[in-house]
Amino acid sequence: MRFRHPDGSTVHLAYCTNVHPAETLDGVLAQLRDHCEPVRRRLGRDRLGIGLWLAKDAARALVSDPSALRGLRTELDRRGLEVVTLNGFPYEGFGAEQVKYRVYKPDWADPERLEHTTALARVLAGLLPDDVTRGTISTLPLAWRTAYDDRRAEAARTALATLGERLDALQELTGRDIRVGLEPEPGCVVETTGDALVPLAAIGHPRIGICVDTCHLATSFEDPHTALDALTAAGVPVVKSQLSAALHAEHPHLPEVREALAAFDEPRFLHQTRVDTAAGLRGTDDLGEALTGDALPDAAPWRAHFHVPLHAEPAAPLTSTLPVLKSVLTRLAGGPRPLTHHLEVETYTWQALPPELRPRARNQLADGIAAELTLARDLLTDLGLKELP
Repeated sequence: MRFRHPDGSTVHLAYCTNVHPAETLDGVLAQLRDHCEPVRRRLGRDRLGIGLWLAKDAARALVSDPSALRGLRTELDRRGLEVVTLNGFPYEGFGAEQVKYRVYKPDWADPERLEHTTALARVLAGLLPDDVTRGTISTLPLAWRTAYDDRRAEAARTALATLGERLDALQELTGRDIRVGLEPEPGCVVETTGDALVPLAAIGHPRIGICVDTCHLATSFEDPHTALDALTAAGVPVVKSQLSAALHAEHPHLPEVREALAAFDEPRFLHQTRVDTAAGLRGTDDLGEALTGDALPDAAPWRAHFHVPLHAEPAAPLTSTLPVLKSVLTRLAGGPRPLTHHLEVETYTWQALPPELRPRARNQLADGIAAELTLARDLLTDLGLKELP
């Protein structure tokens, strides 16, 4: 979906396909048919943006076979879909029964991460619509925090510097400006937007910036205005933003709140949980740990990294951090010029919701994704952006 900002520029809105498990190119093509095109039809749009997730095998197939890449581009056009952004965070196995810590491997100290991201950049340059010259990729925020020493930090900086050089060369070759954004996430080396400032300054490349995920920002209790002001002051570009909402528990000391939270403690994904105390941020790596004994203080609200559907707030006594998303979006798109032109709804946890909230059929999932995009569209038009055909 495209929108005209009052400054005349185009803002793109997509939804991320990492909600649909696929490891191969055939699986990606099936996604377009079975999920993406039905969402577009529900929205009554001639064209729908998707934030494509390509696992390593699919990316390698596309980058090694120009005819396969042309075929994917043709299939996107045929189904009324377009791609300006990729989710380059998960490397493989995101649809596995248990993902947890595996999603952070390989990290930016491992050569595979650089090669995979380079492949994604080359693929994206070939998928961009004819009238679009800039593409974006979100990526791992360096590494999970454990086992990350000075040696691995230096290897990660070197890899990202090399990536910047490769992106420069790619633009020289194709005329396409591909940019990559580190995506801060609780528990990682870059947990907050503030954590990104020093490593990005050390890399010092204009094509490498930050991806602001509004669920992650909210989970870490970052103030949106403070975070975005700091990025602007440091000259760090917001490459893209993922529109998502975290789980919020206002009164975690109450038994009924603990019971409601326990329904979201599931075995597939990691749900880092945080509380903002007078002594600073406290947290656990997963929601189950927070619910066990006295792992976290419970006199203040808890937030858990669980991407809840934007349009469907959890039942009381829980809520979501949708107000944080709205505040971030106002800053990103509501000013005299956009701070980013690429927005992506990223609720990948539909099948990890409590059983009674999960979509039971493919058409229900398409309905839910369409409802999320409708909410995002309405927020943008309320900010003065005009939806384009």
